[in-house]
Amino acid sequence: MPPSEKITVYMVDDHDVVRKGLRFYLSAQDDIVIVGEAGDTQTAIQGATDLVPDVVLMDLVLPLQPDRDPSDQGGVQATRRIRQISPHTQVVVLTSYAQDELIFSAIKAGALSYLLKDADAQTLLHAIRAASRGEATLHPRIARRLMAEVTSPIQERNPAAELTPREVEVLQLIAQGKSNAEIAAELFITERTVKAHVSNLLSKLHLSDRTQAAVFAWREGLIEP
Repeated sequence: MPPSEKITVYMVDDHDVVRKGLRFYLSAQDDIVIVGEAGDTQTAIQGATDLVPDVVLMDLVLPLQPDRDPSDQGGVQATRRIRQISPHTQVVVLTSYAQDELIFSAIKAGALSYLLKDADAQTLLHAIRAASRGEATLHPRIARRLMAEVTSPIQERNPAAELTPREVEVLQLIAQGKSNAEIAAELFITERTVKAHVSNLLSKLHLSDRTQAAVFAWREGLIEP
């Protein structure tokens, strides 16, 4: 981006006070202009589609629609749709949550950077400016978690062949970041049955948790990018 051009930023957070604070701080920067804001997934997608910002600051736990309860997939869904609709737009996650499933779901959905809200102001500014150039910024804790997963040994054999068709379905849904309740609803089975399938597939794949299962599914091409 030429130095003379300002970085357009769209803010997504369901807390009005957070958006006001970010707007106050970021608007004071000579190279940044706030073009809009949203507090839910639906509004975020529509706003980013209309405005095509350079950077979206994205919280992850958002209501899917206005005046609804927050969902832990709200920000992930918004990230995925925004990146599909506007590949030019880079998403910088700015959230309080560092759960493994949210981290991997957000990055798989297309988020370029992942910051926690304890990041200092200069780190946030650096992340926005870097994102406008297509460069990633990761909170140190997030970077360590990603490196641990990416560098974990890949089994030489194909343990996926040992899974039943239902276990493969459950694994695919885990990799999409879905909770046990969401998997149960999609497959028309009980949560207890889902838990049993998860336990079985982790045992068969010799994995310790759902994050490792999600990474395995992505590596083995069991889900579409």
